Amino acid sequence: MMMIKDNISIGKNLVLSAALLIIIQMCPVVPAFGVAEFEIPSSFNPVGSGARAIGMGGAFIAAADDATAASWNPGGLIRLTLPEFSIVTAGFHRKEDIDFQSNPEAAGSHSVSEKNINYLSITYPFGFFNRNMVVSLSYQHLYDLNRDWQFTFQNSMTGLEDQWDVAQSGGLSAVGLSYCIQVIPELSAGFTLNFWDDDLGKNRWEQNFRADSGFAGMPMIHFDRKEKFSFSGINANIGLLWRINYKLSLGAVLKTPFSADVKREIEENQIYISEPENITFSEQDARNETVEMPMSYGIGLVYRCSDQLFMSADIYRTEWGDFIYREENGNEKSPVSARPLSESDVKPTHQIRAGAEYRFMNPNKGYIIPVRCGIFYDPAPAEGNPDDFYGFSIGSGFTLNDRFSLDIAYQYRFGNDVGDHILEPLGFSQDVKEHTLYFSVIFYP
Repeated sequence: MMMIKDNISIGKNLVLSAALLIIIQMCPVVPAFGVAEFEIPSSFNPVGSGARAIGMGGAFIAAADDATAASWNPGGLIRLTLPEFSIVTAGFHRKEDIDFQSNPEAAGSHSVSEKNINYLSITYPFGFFNRNMVVSLSYQHLYDLNRDWQFTFQNSMTGLEDQWDVAQSGGLSAVGLSYCIQVIPELSAGFTLNFWDDDLGKNRWEQNFRADSGFAGMPMIHFDRKEKFSFSGINANIGLLWRINYKLSLGAVLKTPFSADVKREIEENQIYISEPENITFSEQDARNETVEMPMSYGIGLVYRCSDQLFMSADIYRTEWGDFIYREENGNEKSPVSARPLSESDVKPTHQIRAGAEYRFMNPNKGYIIPVRCGIFYDPAPAEGNPDDFYGFSIGSGFTLNDRFSLDIAYQYRFGNDVGDHILEPLGFSQDVKEHTLYFSVIFYP
């Protein structure tokens, strides 16, 4: 008799498992979050730091003349004549209005806010062998990876409801060691070695995806996937600055490609709610993988109208087709679209930035009050053609002799109908609006 009851119990479980499999097939597509390991919500493109530069729209390759030059164009460090200690803080608020063509009921607004130390440096100019030289040690926060989404999908044919919770947190940063030398009076050259290491700075992120599927708020299936990543590598910024004459300066920078080691930890749980007990499948894994980071390069011009007014413009290209995620088994994918590399078509992006600064100067009291503004085109890599992002910035500050300098900048960046590669099977698109405030302090000890 006991054997008959056990067989009946086993039979019930088999029937239940089969029913659950049928339900799974009727549910909306569950995305493999974590496959596109580098879904970066903020600007993809490598840019520098500092409220002064951002206030000019980021057009700073040829204008770089403070410690943040290590991140824009290390050749500009030669313009420093005094030791500097600088710190830059930043805070942003990003709003994403999301739409799904296949499931309009899941559309809605999502937002995330964050603040961080954007840049920190100590810089020392000196002379050696009748040459002006500068060395600098810096920290730069480069990429923000924070995101928070909640979606509810409904299947009108089956009555099933899926609730998704998608969260991503973390960022990428680098510690930089810079050197610049005056080659001839009009020409300087410099480099920054960037050390991307989780032990030195914030070079890790975490992705969490949770989904509950059931009827009328009664979950039948629970899915939970957590992935943790750490990132390490070394690359260089190489820059030149040529002062053609009093009015015109030319700058150029190359940010070298590099291979980064990625340690990836995965934890996944699937729970099928049933009687007399739930059915649970769990998986844990750890992998050593690689990311090929692309090369980027740009040129900039500064035109000095007078001692008080100058204008600048930059153009910058990043080879996103060379951005590759290599899994532990050797498979290569595009981190932008998560497609196999052989099926992916991600084109380079071209940033265009322009800005101006006007200085109100009082030589008797020894202070300067600048006013800055800028505009930019900052496209993000995407499958096919890049997503179009635009923006503008304004800024001001206060500098007192050779004692200190304060700067503040506001930047607005936006893109409409972008990101369709993120959840392509569901007809995903979003309108992005991002507000960022930068504050810089420079001390001259």
